[in-house]
Amino acid sequence: MTEPEITADAKSVAVVREFLDAMVAEDVERATTLLDPDIAWHNTSLPTVRGVPRVRRILEGLRRPSLGFDVVVHHIAATGDVVLTERTDVLRFGPVSVRFWVCGTFELRDGKITVWDDHYNVGTLVGAAGAGVLRAVLRRS
Repeated sequence: MTEPEITADAKSVAVVREFLDAMVAEDVERATTLLDPDIAWHNTSLPTVRGVPRVRRILEGLRRPSLGFDVVVHHIAATGDVVLTERTDVLRFGPVSVRFWVCGTFELRDGKITVWDDHYNVGTLVGAAGAGVLRAVLRRS
């Protein structure tokens, strides 16, 4: 029996999953090896971050004990070198967890992420932050 061929779509999805897993594990080294040197990281309403050194600095800043990141991928699909994700990201700031919906687009070239573009509703993010603060306060009561 022959092994099934791994398609370009599956390879692209595997790279994005590995990247997100590395982010959750706070493995900045592994995460940045999956990025193209000229990476462009777009986030709704924030300036674009360009280049691995700048992305690395941000990711290393998130490795503080009081901060954390988690992700729940609800859907992931690819067409060639473009991967779309629908997920819930969780940002932790001390006792406050902020959970919000994100739609991400990842573009790859030669197995490396060249564009990381996250879209989310800023109003929903603000509401999620308020809910996170309320949960933290009520747990302390």
